[in-house]
Amino acid sequence: MSAFLDINLFLLMYFMLSYSHCSSAILSPLYSTSCQLLGQFHLNGMHKAGDVVLGGLFQVHFFSVFPDMSFTSKPQHPTCNSFDVLGLRQAQTMAFAIDEINRNSNLLPNVTLGYSLYDNCLTLGIGFRAALSLASGREEQLMLDKTCAGNPPVLGIVGDSSSTRSIAISTVLGLYRVPMVSYFATCSCLSDRQKFPSFFRTIPSDAFQVRAMIQILRHFGWTWAGLLISDDDYGLHAARSFQSDLAQSGGGCLAYLEVLPWGNDPAELRRIVDVMRKSTARVVIVFAHENLMINLMKEVVRQNVTGLQWMASEAWTAATVLQTPQLMPYLGGTLGIAIRRGHISGLRDFVLQIRPDLQHNNSYENYLVNQFWEHTFQCKFAPPQAGWVEAGGSLCTGQEDLENVDTELLDTSDLRPEYNVYKAVYALAYALHDMLQCEPGRGPFSGHSCGSLQRLEPWQLVYYLEKVNFTTQFGDQVSFDENGDALPIYDVMNWLWLPDRRTKVQNVGEVKQSAKGEELTLDEDKIFWNFESKQPPRSVCSESCPPGTRMARKKGEPECCFDCIPCSEGKISNMTDSMECTSCPEDFWSSPQRDHCVPKETEFLSYNEPLGICLTTASLLGTFICVIVLGIFIHHRNTPIVRANNSELSFQLLLSLKLCFLCSLLFIGRPRLWTCQLRHAAFGISFVLCISCILVKTMVVLAVFKASKPGGGAHLKWFGPLQQRGTVLVLTSIQAAICTAWIVSASPAPYKNTQYHNDKIVYECVVGSTVGFGVLLGYIGLLAILSFLLAFLARNLPDTFNEAKLITFSMLIFCAVWVAFVPAYVSSPGKYADVVEVFAILASSFGLLVSLFGPKCYIILLRPERNTKKAIMGRGIES
Repeated sequence: MSAFLDINLFLLMYFMLSYSHCSSAILSPLYSTSCQLLGQFHLNGMHKAGDVVLGGLFQVHFFSVFPDMSFTSKPQHPTCNSFDVLGLRQAQTMAFAIDEINRNSNLLPNVTLGYSLYDNCLTLGIGFRAALSLASGREEQLMLDKTCAGNPPVLGIVGDSSSTRSIAISTVLGLYRVPMVSYFATCSCLSDRQKFPSFFRTIPSDAFQVRAMIQILRHFGWTWAGLLISDDDYGLHAARSFQSDLAQSGGGCLAYLEVLPWGNDPAELRRIVDVMRKSTARVVIVFAHENLMINLMKEVVRQNVTGLQWMASEAWTAATVLQTPQLMPYLGGTLGIAIRRGHISGLRDFVLQIRPDLQHNNSYENYLVNQFWEHTFQCKFAPPQAGWVEAGGSLCTGQEDLENVDTELLDTSDLRPEYNVYKAVYALAYALHDMLQCEPGRGPFSGHSCGSLQRLEPWQLVYYLEKVNFTTQFGDQVSFDENGDALPIYDVMNWLWLPDRRTKVQNVGEVKQSAKGEELTLDEDKIFWNFESKQPPRSVCSESCPPGTRMARKKGEPECCFDCIPCSEGKISNMTDSMECTSCPEDFWSSPQRDHCVPKETEFLSYNEPLGICLTTASLLGTFICVIVLGIFIHHRNTPIVRANNSELSFQLLLSLKLCFLCSLLFIGRPRLWTCQLRHAAFGISFVLCISCILVKTMVVLAVFKASKPGGGAHLKWFGPLQQRGTVLVLTSIQAAICTAWIVSASPAPYKNTQYHNDKIVYECVVGSTVGFGVLLGYIGLLAILSFLLAFLARNLPDTFNEAKLITFSMLIFCAVWVAFVPAYVSSPGKYADVVEVFAILASSFGLLVSLFGPKCYIILLRPERNTKKAIMGRGIES
């Protein structure tokens, strides 16, 4: 860029020096009233006089030998080679547009437009000379009046076609606000209004072209691509925009970025193609000119690098020089961004009317037409080069028929840059028309003044260009935004390789700016894919991470290169290419595939599981046995063995045991608030009722024994039926009070416990108050120990059927069960704590039932001979 700035500074000084003589004449009356050019450039061009002249810069030749830049009286003509017919067609489009405007009575009436069109020969120096010639005029001496009134040599310039030349020229001409409307310069840097205040263009900026390409990449899922650029403003700015926009959009990454060398550099081209061949990127994007692509493709063919999907910038999308049978096996299927195609009716007929100037065939006025004629008909105008005729060459007559030759000049079926030229000329014409329609006293300039045809200023036209808005015959709206850029729209092209080895570049879609943003429209059925599958290729650094995984960046590599890591337990990702795994809600867990959350499995002691079924069966069996025993006792209530063991307390004991069996059912099933509150209360009260009956039974046995001794009758009056019932009621009421206080102060409640298992919810009843639960168990234990001690003391009483022995044994079983229960309950997780408690209830209940009532039922049912008073009193067995 430093060399480029040096050229700009030099040319700026050169431009100012060329005007120094004129400025002196204006500032001082001592000088003459004429403006003398210090030098004159002699360039290839076409000219037509008019009231107002528009300038144009076109690429009609490819190469040149730069002439001497010193000021000399002897004209020097640049040597330009390789005639470009398309460049002349663009120049002729400008001439046609001006001729069409002059014939339009509604646009610029009474004003005739003229033109001065120059060939830049694809060279910055020549293009800059041409621009200076347009700005300063072609007359060697310009007569001025005292006020320097008069029109400038050109009011505006259509061009240049190159971003680099447009930057250089607009940098200088922008100082004088000379408007430039480019038809092909796409560098996004030219949108800088501070640096280029008078620059406009009818082609979209590269910034939009880059976004259009990114849209295509995202459409086909190509996240891994290579980028090749030219070493100039066009390529470098495109690369900068591409990297920035690609990173912001998150649409992909660049596998490599290479700068194509100017000229034929075999070693560098070999290195670049080797990078392309080794890369996993199947898509190659090229922002470069067609001459650089020619050199690149030679090396691609030499290394036989196939299987690539090429994406072309507008600079080479329509390059016919690349559409050859040798290159199409490699470039077939190319997708390209192309300038909007337009239809210009009448252009072909206009071009057919051009004729060389036979009277002035060496004049620079018609040099381009003459050269085209010689190039097309392979002839020379007289006098020809020495030896031309002798070598068999023919002379041009000027009467040759253009319709009899195959020339691109007449092909108006696919006008793209020409359409931009056409719009640029009309933009200048409409701006001039709007300026001349200004009403005096209501103008936009100082003092509400207007511009006039007699005293036009280029900066005035810039003002109206910024506001121009019209619609072409093709239906496209033309206006400029605050940066001088036209409304962006591109065609998407596809290189089709036909079976007969012919090529066709077909339109398969468009990208345009709308109120919704950039809109991409593609007809995928029309796209030709140069692959065996006839489908779009895959171009990714890493395959997409499926749901259930997350992306993990590979260290030191672009963000498009990653590993897919499965989500951990309890986390999911339900989208492709998720960056993170999200945790499931509390009541949910990740599916085995980790792609969605499923409700956690709920675990509790259920009636449906084998363990719950067994405990339920045992509980109902115990209840059923209690009912049977109760029935036996009721049926045999008048027998000695029933009457001798306090039948009322026995009935109460059986009822309490039945409640003990039934209360175990409250521990089975989904915990609810009422079951959590009732289960421990029912358990505590039922067992206290049971132990209270046993305790009173034991006390009655001891009282009866003491009453049998002399003077012991007083003991029985304290253990009558009323006292027995009262004792049981009081002892049971104490437990009921404990349960009530516990429920009121810290009620047991259902709780979803996730501490035992991550993927399960264990439904359990929290006791609410450990102290309350401890007091409940402690009270039961206190009564059980007291009963055990009293029964132990009465175990050796002399009666043959001494119930104290049975009570002692039953209390021993009861205490053993509940002593073992405490550590087992504390260490059992989840539903197994309920299992332990239910098992303890059933075991202790069965122990009491069997120990207390088993022997009695045995005698009643199987040994009725022992169910007599004598047998019970130990006096023998009746026969």
